[in-house]
Amino acid sequence: MYAIGVDLGGTKTAAGVVSPDGQVLFSETIPTLNRDGGEAILDATAGLVAVLIRRAADAGISARCVGVGSAGVIDAGRGVVVSATDAITGWAGTALTAGLAARLGLPASSVLAVNDVHAHALGEAWTGAAAGASSSLLVAFGTGVGGSYVLNGKPALGYRHAGGHVGHFASPYAYDGGAPLPCVCGRSGHVEAIASGPAILESYVRRTGQSSTPDARAVFALAEADDATAAETIRMAAAAAGQAVGGLANILDPEVVLVSGGLADAGDRWWTPMEAALRAELLPALSGLPVRAAALGNAAAITGAARFAFESAVHQPAQTSQRV
Repeated sequence: MYAIGVDLGGTKTAAGVVSPDGQVLFSETIPTLNRDGGEAILDATAGLVAVLIRRAADAGISARCVGVGSAGVIDAGRGVVVSATDAITGWAGTALTAGLAARLGLPASSVLAVNDVHAHALGEAWTGAAAGASSSLLVAFGTGVGGSYVLNGKPALGYRHAGGHVGHFASPYAYDGGAPLPCVCGRSGHVEAIASGPAILESYVRRTGQSSTPDARAVFALAEADDATAAETIRMAAAAAGQAVGGLANILDPEVVLVSGGLADAGDRWWTPMEAALRAELLPALSGLPVRAAALGNAAAITGAARFAFESAVHQPAQTSQRV
């Protein structure tokens, strides 16, 4: 049995045909219609999946289930988007799996959904940097800060489906002149308010008043050009990230920690102070904890979403598609 894995994000939606051993055989990507509402996104995503099902059929492959890793808080049991940020307009409340199943003519039980960071972590736990580990903690630092704890092949989704929102607990770094920094969740003083990519830009602008700086990548470029303020801004954000991950590791005691996202890919300027702060936070019993960069890149969430679908499918009676 093969599956279609879908990575549905705020700017793009990628999908691929995934083999039973976790290989992405071929994939397609489309822009996410993030200002057109949930129904338009479902239409476009169903079209993308249908193309891949046909490509699979042409190759003699039957893809009989679909897994979606989606932005937002996802009720995986019902396949519904419980809540979402304004990165995708009108996404909250969308009946994600039912809508896709109806559009594809598939049985409702053949389409599954989970949060995209959980999908990312599942992919890494299956065939990536945490393959073979009994437990793994993945934390991603990019536009936001998210995470997932995978134990015995299953992500901890949480009672209210909000497990993994690791950017939203207090950080002693998330202060400016004694005042807590505002967070995108509407609260303040959180990890995401200091350790995300946008937070790096905002911190640099606060320190310098240079509002013309376009994004975090520009701050990294300035640091490489010996801008001391840019270098210190990145160091502080990386230290906040590492302290947060170290604290989570103390709580969860995973076999391995994975760090992912655009900032993790930015090189030693971010990684070195991040890992130093992480290890400084660890309890003595965790001193040998492996800390690794995620390995699968853009394929991780596709692979993990397919894995989520595979895991559910083994508990369902065999079904065939009605229409594509």
